Amino acid sequence: MNKARQIPVPTPETAHFWEGAKKGELLLQQCKACEHTYFPPRPFCPSCGADKIKVVKSAGKGRIHTFIISNFRSPGFTPPYSIAVVQLDEGPRMLTNIVGCPQDSVSIKMEMPVEAVFESVSDEINLVMFKPVETA
Repeated sequence: MNKARQIPVPTPETAHFWEGAKKGELLLQQCKACEHTYFPPRPFCPSCGADKIKVVKSAGKGRIHTFIISNFRSPGFTPPYSIAVVQLDEGPRMLTNIVGCPQDSVSIKMEMPVEAVFESVSDEINLVMFKPVETA
């Protein structure tokens, strides 16, 4: 029996991110002082420490920076499944899962272009995952 995946609980600092994900938008934060775009959400810039920030919409595109294929059983996951760090085109890196393709190192490659997809796990929460970009 595979237990259900834990559902994130939004905080005041992350509420904008989860509201965007529910609408199918990947929202990041950008510092108004130094223009550094970052993730995960926090109330200050990790680059310069300023607390003047704005929310910006990401294009939802990036490349796989690194990944593993896990065969371990974990609540909410059926092995094999991928755990990846995606380097977004805007700069930040996100820990995520790669979906929409076979879960093996033939189908998932380093530097592979990916795009955000959203998986509903509750009435309030959509998780951000990434799938390979379709090539013509």
